[in-house]
Amino acid sequence: MITHFKKLDWVLITAIILLCLYGLVMIYSAGMLLGIEDYDDPGYFFNRQLIWLYLGVPVFIAAIITPYKLYDKLTPLMLGVIIIALILVLIPGIGKEVNGARSWFAIGNATIQPSEIAKLGMIIYFARVYARKQPYIHQFGEGVSPPLLVLGLVFGLIVLQPDLGTASTIVAACGAILICSGARLKHILLLGAVAVVGIGILATSANYRLRRITSFVDPFADPAGDGYQLINSYIAIGEGGLLGRGLSQGIQKLGYLPEAHTDFILAVISEELGIFGVLLLFVLYLIVLVRGVRIGVAIKDPFAKLLAFGITFQISSQVFLNAGAVSGILPITGITLPFISYGGSSLLITIFAAGILVHLSKHAKLAIEAREETHTSWGQKITS
Repeated sequence: MITHFKKLDWVLITAIILLCLYGLVMIYSAGMLLGIEDYDDPGYFFNRQLIWLYLGVPVFIAAIITPYKLYDKLTPLMLGVIIIALILVLIPGIGKEVNGARSWFAIGNATIQPSEIAKLGMIIYFARVYARKQPYIHQFGEGVSPPLLVLGLVFGLIVLQPDLGTASTIVAACGAILICSGARLKHILLLGAVAVVGIGILATSANYRLRRITSFVDPFADPAGDGYQLINSYIAIGEGGLLGRGLSQGIQKLGYLPEAHTDFILAVISEELGIFGVLLLFVLYLIVLVRGVRIGVAIKDPFAKLLAFGITFQISSQVFLNAGAVSGILPITGITLPFISYGGSSLLITIFAAGILVHLSKHAKLAIEAREETHTSWGQKITS
């Protein structure tokens, strides 16, 4: 057991732990006023996130010690459960509606978002299918297309909630797995074009989505309406400067910036901790990205390789989309900041996915050691 843990990527583990702690501190700061107003408790959101983080510890450890091949065997069952859950959550009386979206199951005071589970589930499914399709990966019909029907079904069910942002990140992560699987460039470009056009049509087909796009292009055209959130995000980022106002000293979270503890928590970080606070956060994310890619490159087993790339890209793409929305570079999609934003389902699933990545780091290290031993033995034979 000790040898098992020695071979894990402790740099990656440290980055994940620091991200979780960073998020916990910032949720307390960003959610204080809302906690007082709605629950008469400044630590309401902090305490709830802390409970999820406590639950995340055994989940993280379990993911680290569970053999990754078990996910391969359980994929059909897992996929069936996800699809059933995505259907049930759409039914009034079963799914809970929040802010116009029916995306949650309410269990007591807690809520569970099945689309968050679908993020990881689809990564595992695509990694499994394309690992098995390696002999046919250059053929569109037999190699590339089989899992696309399942992806289309999951995508459609999540869009019906409606949650185009989460659905789009799932498509992007699955697309990254397809690219890493070795599929032909022409097939990748064709499917990429179809995905972009399809998501573009959906994004402009609903008035509220279209308003998000127009407000992103020119938020000052409607400063009291659709541009309000982004303008206040600009103010928070601009007021932060290099060092920020100081932890818990932010102004925009005090009723000016909507979703300060969830989607726009990065703006609060920028205002309170400044550019250096944001840079520290992105350094931690960069560590996860670099170590994740390193794990994927080192592992030989196709399923493990694609699984590592899929998880790494899922986390990194969420960071990119959230930061882009908060800074006004990309439209607002409602994508949360991994490990940082308030949300139990998101945190728990991200921690579980990160635990799988840490588990795979052991196999990456073993693969690197095996190659080094091979090179050494060959060198000794040549010398002798």
